[in-house]
Amino acid sequence: MTDAADAAGAPAAADAAGAVWTFGLEPPAQALEVAPLLRRIAGLVLALEGPDPAVDRLVEQLRAAEAELAAFVPTGRAPRVGEDPPADARPYVDHGRDIGAYNPCFPEYGIEVRGVHAAGTVTFPVAFEGPPGVVHGGVQANFFDCVIQHHNCEYGQAGRTVSLELRYRRPVPVGVPLSFTVEREADERRITSTATLLQGEEPLTTAVMSAVAGNRADLPVVGPRRPSGPSS
Repeated sequence: MTDAADAAGAPAAADAAGAVWTFGLEPPAQALEVAPLLRRIAGLVLALEGPDPAVDRLVEQLRAAEAELAAFVPTGRAPRVGEDPPADARPYVDHGRDIGAYNPCFPEYGIEVRGVHAAGTVTFPVAFEGPPGVVHGGVQANFFDCVIQHHNCEYGQAGRTVSLELRYRRPVPVGVPLSFTVEREADERRITSTATLLQGEEPLTTAVMSAVAGNRADLPVVGPRRPSGPSS
């Protein structure tokens, strides 16, 4: 994962060239262990030939964990963003990069940013299967949104996604190491990024994203985490 400060605090007054765009808190360290584990377990359960006592035990354990954790998290749905967030608001984790590392609903990938260019690798697990042996098209759109905005944030200028267009050229296989590239260009108002998912040298899916060129001075404050304990 890319390093980022644990507390966002007040946004910078202006975007500095090459400064990483961060908005939100670092994910909890335990989330980095839980996310890949849940993805792997989901894939194992989906691949079972029939009912298994291990799954019954797992369900019981997960229900117990759900009940226990619910007593220690804020009760509100709103994130702790802005000058006066609700008293029961939850922490807001930075969604600009490496979302799949801490959230099992997103694909996990590796990426290296070199200015306006970026490249990386990804392997989609069984949990993201659509047609037999093929990655679901919606998951691919999710993936491209993540890596393109990751590139923007690392580059130092991101913004709200306006459009994302995909061209599905070849089936994307499940469980196979793949590579991807991202290129971006921008003016004062708009960021346009083009990304390609590849198997070897063969393009599988291409994506073009348009985003508003944001200004970090316009971002609201993100509140820090509070001392842990049972919620009221």
